[in-house]
Amino acid sequence: MSRSTISTFQLFQMIPDAEAARKYLETRLWPKGVTCPKCAATERVGTRNGGFYRCHACKLDFTVRTGTIFERSHVPLHKWLYSMYLLVTSRKGISSMQLAKEIGITQKSAWFVLQRLREACATDSGMLSGIVQMDEIYIGGKDGNKHAKKRAKFDQAMGLATKIPVVGMREKNGKTKLSPVISTGARALEQTAFQFIEKGSTIHTDEWAGYSRLHKNYKHEKVNHSIGEYMRNGVSTNAVESLFAVLRRGLHGVYHKASQKHIKRYVDEFAFRLNEGNVKRHSIERLDSFIGAVAGKQITYKKLTAGKQGEAICQ
Repeated sequence: MSRSTISTFQLFQMIPDAEAARKYLETRLWPKGVTCPKCAATERVGTRNGGFYRCHACKLDFTVRTGTIFERSHVPLHKWLYSMYLLVTSRKGISSMQLAKEIGITQKSAWFVLQRLREACATDSGMLSGIVQMDEIYIGGKDGNKHAKKRAKFDQAMGLATKIPVVGMREKNGKTKLSPVISTGARALEQTAFQFIEKGSTIHTDEWAGYSRLHKNYKHEKVNHSIGEYMRNGVSTNAVESLFAVLRRGLHGVYHKASQKHIKRYVDEFAFRLNEGNVKRHSIERLDSFIGAVAGKQITYKKLTAGKQGEAICQ
């Protein structure tokens, strides 16, 4: 086995079927032994056939799927694990069409699997601190390419009619955060900073006026891109802009389009891959980090598709 990665062939050797996947997940999700997902009991748990357990403390019958993104899914567990491996090791993601071919399910089921996995990517890794680069990107297509009925009216507060603003924040030698925002105005960007960056930290931005309020609670340093300044005495936004380059390529080249309704899940996926899926970590460690995030993240297809779909967007 490589010191830094594991091939798909090696993964199949480790986890060849659903039973092996169940045992693998149990050791990762229940390191102290079989644990009830409802009351967290470990001692009064009875074992039944086929990976079923019964908690005699709260009378719950459960499996390793209970209370996770795998719950009530008919997709075998080893296919779930392979999907997780593909998502965390593919730098720009994997499409539902490709995943459907890889694991032998329908495209509709593959889309649901990926959306559940993205739901697990929304982990709270704590506040950013130290030196943090902050910048914004607008994701969306041109109005001229849309049907007249779907063209948006110009929004003075947003500044752009058809694009969704996403703020990227990247800690120096540390974590990454991505968050869709309703506006790139000064108050909205200030609130975004409050949500993700510890007060007193140093924030590097460009010259956009929306960052004008940051100096009140942070040490704010900026570069002026309009005059061709991209680095000054260590101040830059180059790291966060490299993050946007990967995000653009993924949305355009792999997913082709995303909807306003689901854009948060897509950006959570990219942030998770950069944080927990860092290529410096062994791929098994990256996979285990993904497994550790699946508990408490169950979502139904009805909930996932409820409400207004929104316009399809692509960069």
